[in-house]
Amino acid sequence: MKQKSLFRGVATALITPLNECGIDYDQFGRVIDWQIAQGINAIVICGTTGEGSTLSDEEHRAALDFAVKRAAGKTVMIAGTGSNDTAYAIDLTQYACEIGYDGMLLVTPYYNKATQNGLVKSFTAIADKSTKPCILYNVPSRTGVNIEPATYGALADHPMITSIKEANGNLSKIMETMEIIGDRLDLYSGNDDQIVPLLAVGGAGVISVLSNIMPRETVAMCDKFFAGDLAGAMKDQLKYLPLINALFSEVNPIPVKAAMAAMGYCDDYLRLPLTPMEDAHKEKLLALMRRNGLKV
Repeated sequence: MKQKSLFRGVATALITPLNECGIDYDQFGRVIDWQIAQGINAIVICGTTGEGSTLSDEEHRAALDFAVKRAAGKTVMIAGTGSNDTAYAIDLTQYACEIGYDGMLLVTPYYNKATQNGLVKSFTAIADKSTKPCILYNVPSRTGVNIEPATYGALADHPMITSIKEANGNLSKIMETMEIIGDRLDLYSGNDDQIVPLLAVGGAGVISVLSNIMPRETVAMCDKFFAGDLAGAMKDQLKYLPLINALFSEVNPIPVKAAMAAMGYCDDYLRLPLTPMEDAHKEKLLALMRRNGLKV
């Protein structure tokens, strides 16, 4: 039997505050508290924006443990547990299930990649061992592999695979996917510049970078759409588009870390190979933040 939807609306792909000593748990706790106070619908821990790929296994588990305890059931919590090593992804998924996460975010295998058959087998192997709903995360610009619509169709009836985070940017492919999966999987946008367009083709929400700095406003955009105010939702989408573009003017999470640091929520510290934002890009980002009412 298929699990119910994990969330409707906005999940923040949360940053992980870091410094030279490791994870800054004081800052991490403040960021989680603020997101909840702002009415976010869900939080993703240790995803792409959370720099999960450069956390050690010990740090990854510690971050997951800290965050779910800090949230204390006040919002839906989703753990980034995907990997290019299926066995490791299974182990991390089982750990996140045990400590109380509501769902898992499973990125496609990166670097070693996979055939479409390999994707089906890998995602199935992980979902078979999960006791919580799984979101399949398609981001071919990072991983070098795309989940094809027919592959989603092959995975859609697994009881623990309940949704997809689609960041391939190809609306035609996404609509083809929706025609195949129907109501068997929830669709979440993985791109902030396509929130309303994906809602319009049947999406249930977004897993967002923008909502790190504007959680309430991003939730309001989705709420307007769900309430039937398509014009209002699209007005917000277009209003925030320059800021969204600035948040992706360098590879994520470089800009959003700079933005959150300017707001006082973290240090502007990233782990190599990521480096702090270039000055010219940063100046434009901060100007757009001010234009949207953010104090920096």
